[in-house]
Amino acid sequence: MAKTKIRSVRASYVKGGGADYHDQAGGHWIDDHIATPMAKYPAYRASRQSFGLNVLGTLVVEIEAENGTTGFAVSTGGEPAAWIVERHLKRFLVGANVEDIEEIWDQMYLSTVFYGRKGLVINAISCVDLALWDLLGKLRQEPVYQLIGGEVRNEIVFYATGARPDLAKQLGFIGGKMPLHHGPAEGEEGLSRNLKLLREMRDRVGEDFWLMYDCWMSLDLTYAQKLTGACAEYNLKWIEEALLPDDYWGYAALKKTVPPGMMVTTGEHEATRLGFRMLLEMECADILQPDVGWCGGLTELIKIADDADARKVLVVPHGSSVYSYHFTLTRHNSPFSEFLMMAPKADRVIPMFSPLLLDEPVPENGRLRLGDAPGFGVRLNPACTLHTI
Repeated sequence: MAKTKIRSVRASYVKGGGADYHDQAGGHWIDDHIATPMAKYPAYRASRQSFGLNVLGTLVVEIEAENGTTGFAVSTGGEPAAWIVERHLKRFLVGANVEDIEEIWDQMYLSTVFYGRKGLVINAISCVDLALWDLLGKLRQEPVYQLIGGEVRNEIVFYATGARPDLAKQLGFIGGKMPLHHGPAEGEEGLSRNLKLLREMRDRVGEDFWLMYDCWMSLDLTYAQKLTGACAEYNLKWIEEALLPDDYWGYAALKKTVPPGMMVTTGEHEATRLGFRMLLEMECADILQPDVGWCGGLTELIKIADDADARKVLVVPHGSSVYSYHFTLTRHNSPFSEFLMMAPKADRVIPMFSPLLLDEPVPENGRLRLGDAPGFGVRLNPACTLHTI
């Protein structure tokens, strides 16, 4: 089969909203009093936006083939990530073959390793990589999940992340993951409030519904061990991202000491197969949770999942809509997916990337069957204003 060359690359950004789900209006559960690494400072405790969680905005990457077909993807990173794509990464794309995704990824990574490795640069590489997969699917008139191995199940089942697991149960989800509201700086009173909320939620949902706590990197090992021990009687399924992402030693210790039956999960803010190799080799987690828009894209996520599968570790990507759904559908060690409740009160199922994406599928009764539209099956909304570098 003849290969197709890339004609052009466009990187742009959206100011506010869009793919950066952190950037929500006042009153949204995402920006409530939630435990964070910055919560040790009282001035930055009541709102995650107060310390700048929403500053990056949305990155949009569009890649056009020589026949005019265009693939695209969105992720967080905004204006600075768009600059990286336009000023640095574009040189490895224009004139290259669309099909040479592995080589393009390697060149992007190796050329930026002196200032990249993790964070914003890998976000940019991830978005480029996802746009390439979207373009390849459109050129071959196949959904991405067919390009990477095909379905191993006919539908995806979901748990919901939001402030109201009781409402998530009514909507058909298999479990509900709540944000932890109070961290170590709020002492015993904060710990008691966390346990009170969990106890009340367990009473509402019953014993069989999954309940999890998302700690968003906010705890130290001592507090995490105390919290998990106290949560045992409420059948907490897992504790997520309890420690800072580079504290592999802390995660290894936590995993050894959690109550029987409780799992430790992390990886949302980890990057590349090398970072996840540390989590795997040090036995830090029962479930890895890479974000496909932040960990290196689909090309890298496949490698991460293969490494995890060899060690019998589950991979359940951090919620990233269609970009993780196509992956999950093809993996035996990804038995369920996360759905981020984007409604301000976590009481309705609405698309994660609205209004930026059109045709974005959402689960019904906690389940989703992907169609056979080429690429990732979504369109960029022309009504959204894109800014260029």
